[in-house]
Amino acid sequence: MPLAKPITPHLWFDRQAREAAGFYCSVFPDSRVESVTTLHDTPSGDCDVVSFSLCGQPFMAISAGPLFKFTPSVSFMVNFDPSRDPQARGHLDATWAALIEGGQALMPLDAYPFSPRYGWVQDRYGLSWQLILTDPAGEPRPAIVPSLLFTGEVCGKAEEAGAFYRSVFEGSRAGQLVRYPAGMAPDREGTVMFSDFRLDGTWFAAMDSARGRDFGFNEAISFMVHCRDQAEIDRYWGQLSAVPESEQCGWCKDRFGLSWQVTPVVLGEVMTSGDEKTVARVTQAFLDMKKLDVAAIEAAAGRR
Repeated sequence: MPLAKPITPHLWFDRQAREAAGFYCSVFPDSRVESVTTLHDTPSGDCDVVSFSLCGQPFMAISAGPLFKFTPSVSFMVNFDPSRDPQARGHLDATWAALIEGGQALMPLDAYPFSPRYGWVQDRYGLSWQLILTDPAGEPRPAIVPSLLFTGEVCGKAEEAGAFYRSVFEGSRAGQLVRYPAGMAPDREGTVMFSDFRLDGTWFAAMDSARGRDFGFNEAISFMVHCRDQAEIDRYWGQLSAVPESEQCGWCKDRFGLSWQVTPVVLGEVMTSGDEKTVARVTQAFLDMKKLDVAAIEAAAGRR
């Protein structure tokens, strides 16, 4: 059975979720803010929750205090395909100019062996983007693809992680796999220079890096898995949750340290309903949960 909605990247901001969503929607075409909900009386105080889409890719964002900071361990690859857009190079350069204002380059915008135009930028909010002019002869990919960088203790595990995620999500398949050759120390020969794979309908990229990375995965970026019922929540939770002390409000961490949110579709419906009293009841109901309880959420929403 396919997922109810695509896997959704979730971005944790201090107080800038609304501002950032608006900024990103101004940078990327086919983008819009879909809803804004304020949660009251949470451990972080009042929290704005923003639903938005960029180039058709759904995102969520929350303003929940300075607990977590973005790192380049999760970035977003933006594909500019000349076979689809004759002005792809110019659009790439314009996007770079917008994203680097107030930010910094992690890899300068330039020609590289793998692309005639590529750059890696950390924007004004600390979120990382990889802009690439793609090969029009290759298999098409979505405009925006979440990219996972396996560093530190999990360096060398990108291939294992890709296989694991494909075993968890139905409708998955492998894509490209390019390994490091000999002579690229400190990166070990045979580890993953680049790979990508599809989980249900969502494409991800993954790679290893041993080049002095002092950062890793954290809760600043998680991935929301939308479930129809308790049985789906139980199944995904059982496969993804590997760090019991990280379980809270439907959040969990897998064996590689990546954060996920396993959430019922009904919770999203309630949170975007505009019914402030119902939102408040449901918020108080799920704050003390670890794995989410669909029946309790529906009861708090008055649906049972």
